[in-house]
Amino acid sequence: MPETLLAPETDDSSWTRREITQQPATLRATQALLRAHQAEIEAFVAPLLARADLRIVLTGAGTSAFIGECLAPWLTGVLGRPVEAIATTDIVSAPSLYLRGDAPTLLVSFGRSGSSPESVAAVDLVDAVVAEAHHLVITCNADGELAKRGSGNTHVVLLPEATHDRSFAMTSSFSAMMLAALSILGGIDALDARVPAIAAAVEGVLAQCEPLVADLAARGFKRVVYLGSGVFKGLAREAALKLMELSDGAVVTAFDTAMGFRHGPKTIITAETLAVVFVSNDPLTRRYDLDIVEELRSDGHCGALAVISAQPGDGADLTIAGMAEAADADLLFPFIVPAQLFGLHVSLALGLTPDRPNASGTVNRVVQGVRIYAAA
Repeated sequence: MPETLLAPETDDSSWTRREITQQPATLRATQALLRAHQAEIEAFVAPLLARADLRIVLTGAGTSAFIGECLAPWLTGVLGRPVEAIATTDIVSAPSLYLRGDAPTLLVSFGRSGSSPESVAAVDLVDAVVAEAHHLVITCNADGELAKRGSGNTHVVLLPEATHDRSFAMTSSFSAMMLAALSILGGIDALDARVPAIAAAVEGVLAQCEPLVADLAARGFKRVVYLGSGVFKGLAREAALKLMELSDGAVVTAFDTAMGFRHGPKTIITAETLAVVFVSNDPLTRRYDLDIVEELRSDGHCGALAVISAQPGDGADLTIAGMAEAADADLLFPFIVPAQLFGLHVSLALGLTPDRPNASGTVNRVVQGVRIYAAA
């Protein structure tokens, strides 16, 4: 598939559907781009990662921030050092709480457009506050403000043009930027052998899950909660946002961990609630995930329960073929696809235009109306 996007089809969901279904191709194209630029990327990143005193912060706003929430726990284990996920909206609104001037810092910025006011302001704040700041920018837009920031302390990784989603909801941009960070920080060579299986798993989900999500969308749930542990907590948050965006807020969404859900948030469960559980491949974590599945089934109070797993023996509603031995970080990519497609089908069922679901125009593809104030 070429990296440039074709003109959209004529239906109201053309960009959204196209960008969801192109993900196997954009994931492969992203890794191929990283391989082609591996020498220059590693020349920037490797000396920084070799430093024991380096602080690593993953940042972005909205979906871009949730990339960091998915990857930070995993990369902490891979790198053997703390990796933090801090949203640009937190950095900009309370820099004294999140920035340390004396700590050499690598700020990894994610941005579909790369022009959100908070994204630009966060980079500027880190440069102003941190004595030794370095920036790795991962963006989908060659014309964005972040893409123009390349300098001595900044390396920009511009992803294939097809990842610059035209639709309102971020889908292929989310997965491509997440893959890029996983590859760059976890090792391009290490991920290279895993990308074919990841892309094939996404293809399998796309071929398999449409009847399931279409049926669930047609049932008109008023509430949907996504549950995931470890790296899937961040993914559950992204899944909840996708549905909220594509339903224009008509469906109440929530997210939590399998264990945390019992501590109050479980009150969201009614006969009009769909609960979705992402099941980890980690043997210990998986046991806790399956416990909440068993509990929800036993309670019998939720309208429906959908379980997504890579283990054939879990009795899941959707089983990701060929990924029973995969790392949880690799499962992030096929697991998000049914949530994206579900959001699309709910949007259509509500009579909305998925590419532009917010009819009032108060929420925009690139955030508007943000005032940036000078830090004290």
